[in-house]
Amino acid sequence: MEAFTFNTAETTLIAIAATLFIIQLVYFLSLYNRIHRRQVAASQNALHFAQELPPLSVIVYAGYEEHEELQRNLQALLEQDYPSYEVIVILDEKDNRSKDFLTRTSERYAHLYHSFIPDSSRYISRKKLALTLGIKASKYGWLVFTDAGCRPAGNQWLRLMARNFTSHTQVVLGYSGYERGKGWFHKRVAWDNLFDGMRYLGSALAGKPYMGIGRNLAYRRDLFYEQKGFSAHLDLQRGDDDLFVNAVANGDNTRVETDARAVMRLLPPDYKKQWREEKIGYAATSRYYRGWQGWLWGMETCTRLLFHAAWIAIVVMGILQARWVMVGVAPLLFLMRWGVQAFVVNKTARDLGEQRRYYATLPLFDLLQPLQSLRWRLACLLRKKSEFMRK
Repeated sequence: MEAFTFNTAETTLIAIAATLFIIQLVYFLSLYNRIHRRQVAASQNALHFAQELPPLSVIVYAGYEEHEELQRNLQALLEQDYPSYEVIVILDEKDNRSKDFLTRTSERYAHLYHSFIPDSSRYISRKKLALTLGIKASKYGWLVFTDAGCRPAGNQWLRLMARNFTSHTQVVLGYSGYERGKGWFHKRVAWDNLFDGMRYLGSALAGKPYMGIGRNLAYRRDLFYEQKGFSAHLDLQRGDDDLFVNAVANGDNTRVETDARAVMRLLPPDYKKQWREEKIGYAATSRYYRGWQGWLWGMETCTRLLFHAAWIAIVVMGILQARWVMVGVAPLLFLMRWGVQAFVVNKTARDLGEQRRYYATLPLFDLLQPLQSLRWRLACLLRKKSEFMRK
C-alpha cells in the first residue's frame, strides 16, 4: 500500500493534472463534439428544417489571378439542384481571360451574371467592394457567399444551406475544407482548418457564434443593409466575413450546416507564405471580436499546454523517486485524453467529409497548434498597422 501513498507535492501535482484532464474533457465533449452531435440529430430527424426553398443569390468573389480556379469550379456552382437562384461573379480586376470565359458561359447559363471592380477604386478593400457590388446587384433576399477557388462537394449544397432558412434565421454558417494534398505541410494545413472549424462552428452550435468564413456563408440581404454593410470596419483590409458575422450573429438568428454534401472544397495552398498570410490576416481581425469566445479558447489552449506539462512532470518525478505508480498514472491520463480527442476529432472529420484521419499525429498537432497561433499573433504585433488597412 506504500506505493499508493503520496506526499503533499506528489498529491498536489496529480490533483492538478487530474483537474486539467477534466477541463479538457469538458471542452472536447461539450464544444468540439457539437458538430458530430448535430449530425446525429439530423440523421434522426430531430432538427427543425425549413420546408420552402426561397430564391437566392450566390455571390462569388474572384480574386487576383484566379482565372484557372474560376474555370475549374464555376460549373459546379451553376448546376446546383435548386429551383431558383442566380450566380453573380465579381472579378477583382478586369481580366480579359476571365471576362471572356464568363461571357461565353453566360450564353449557356441564363442565371449567371458578372461584373468587375473598377481599377480606380480606393475607397474600401477590393474584396469588400466586390461583395458590396454583388449584393447591390442581387435580386433575392437570401445571399450565399463563396470564392472562385471553392467547389461544392455536390449538387445539394444550396438545398442543404437553404434548409436552415427558417423564419428566425438570418445567418447560416457552413464549413470549407481542403482537398487532400501530399506532404507534411498539407497535413498541417488540413488539421489547422479542421480544428478551426470545430471551434467556430462548435461555438455557434452552442448558441454563441462569433465568426464565419466567407467561403461558405449565407445571410439575409436586409441584414447587410441594416448593418450598413462593412462600414464598421471599413478601414481594415479584411473582416468581410469574420467581423461581419461577429457583429450580427447571435444564438437566436444563426444556424449551422455541417452535412458533408454542403461542404465547400478548395485546393490546399501551394506555398507556406500563402497560408501564413491568410492566418496572419485572421489573427489581425480577431483582435476586434466582441464577446468572450477569445478568452474561452485561450483557456482551452492554456489548460492543454499545462496538462501536457503536468503529466510529463509526474513521469519525471516518479522516475527520479522510483515511484512507479506515479509513472503509470501520468501516461494513463494522457492516453485517456488522447482517446477522447481521437474519437471526437475523427468522428467530426468523417461527418464533414474529410479524407484524413488523425491518430498518431494528434499529440504533435496538439502542441504545434498553440505555437502556430502565437506565431501569427506575434507577426501581427511586429508588422506595421498600415499593412492590415485598406489600400
